[in-house]
Amino acid sequence: PQKVNTIYLGYSGGMDSHILLHLLARSRFKKLLCAVYIHHGLQVDADDWAEHCRRQTVLLGVRYQLIHVDASPENRESPEEAARNARYAVFSRLVQQNDVLMLAQHREDQLETVLLQLFRGAGPAGLSGMPEQKAFAQGNLIRPLLDVSRQTLEQYAQQHRLQWIEDPSNQCLDFDRNFLRQQIIPQLKERWPGLDKTVSRSARHCAIADQLMQSELLSHFHACYDVQTGALDISKLTALTSVWQNQVLRHWFKQAGLNYPSEKLLQQIQTNVINARQDANPIIKTQRHRVERYQGWLYLIAEVVEFDHNKTWRWPETSRSLILDNCCRLETRLSNSGIPVSIWQAAEITVTFRQGGEKIRLPGREGRHELKKLFQEAKIPPWIREQIPLIYLDGQLAAVAGYWVSAEFFRQQENACYQVYYARSWMRIL
Repeated sequence: PQKVNTIYLGYSGGMDSHILLHLLARSRFKKLLCAVYIHHGLQVDADDWAEHCRRQTVLLGVRYQLIHVDASPENRESPEEAARNARYAVFSRLVQQNDVLMLAQHREDQLETVLLQLFRGAGPAGLSGMPEQKAFAQGNLIRPLLDVSRQTLEQYAQQHRLQWIEDPSNQCLDFDRNFLRQQIIPQLKERWPGLDKTVSRSARHCAIADQLMQSELLSHFHACYDVQTGALDISKLTALTSVWQNQVLRHWFKQAGLNYPSEKLLQQIQTNVINARQDANPIIKTQRHRVERYQGWLYLIAEVVEFDHNKTWRWPETSRSLILDNCCRLETRLSNSGIPVSIWQAAEITVTFRQGGEKIRLPGREGRHELKKLFQEAKIPPWIREQIPLIYLDGQLAAVAGYWVSAEFFRQQENACYQVYYARSWMRIL
């Protein structure tokens, strides 16, 4: 088994997290344990709760960490979402390599999660609920109580005479989860007493189905996806069934760091862009991006950050990367072919954008070629061409980032050359 450095416990002082703290403090993992209390500042008693948690950890001989966060809602977040996002942002910074984050969700929490996802129209991924274990930040997240009933936990707390905090906000029915917990689930469990156990089993079935679907989805996606441009091959996309087309499009949005598109938006992309007349140039705008078709490819393009095309950047001598004003990041990687490292390190390196009329001689081809012609030949869309950085060594055009190296500088030397990669504002270096 992999060595664990630190076990961080998300500790609110409530019954569930206090039971998990008590269990871990009595286990062989005690020396690795650090209880983390996230102070949201949303309750008048939050300071008292933080002190209660500190005292409990002292009694159990466990490390304690108090962290204050700003849980103010943003971008139409609910208060629940804002608090949750603030907590996970803290945990993601804490958890390093070989660390574990433990959370105390139990089987009734899983039931609530699956029901909420069901009411929101979720698919297999959402109906999978919370995983018992998954990769998180640089380590792992584990929910060891996820298959334990609340009744069992209450019995444990009473048996060991544990003291915990009762958060009054848990009684507020304005929150969907509280409404389910207080009003709906008790009635459901009167009719189906084992509901939490059967729904948990259904969640596991959905998780397995989703894993199988994701495996096939990735196969379809990578068959259509071009890593360099971030575009989808329309001919390959439309060869799929309509169901798989929509799944590939959804994953495409996720790959770009966007929210999943709605069914209505997917339909618009299919009808108005993919299946539009050949002479049409339809555009759909969403999430500060636009979906556009060019030369048989479907593009998802971010709103362009305004930048000065006439500006020149000097590449620092000791750096392997460079950030430009248009949210573009350049990066050198060792390769068996490209610009020799020795030539790169001896030259003054500058970066700029096309001004018009630039020419380059390519390895294995006669003559010098206008970049405009090469871009057209490579079917690179106009909106991408203007954002492609040009690399100059001692004032001579040496490379078009991500595409070509000038024949004057190109060499083949095993693991002794640089290739220059770049990521624009709407994609990332892979």
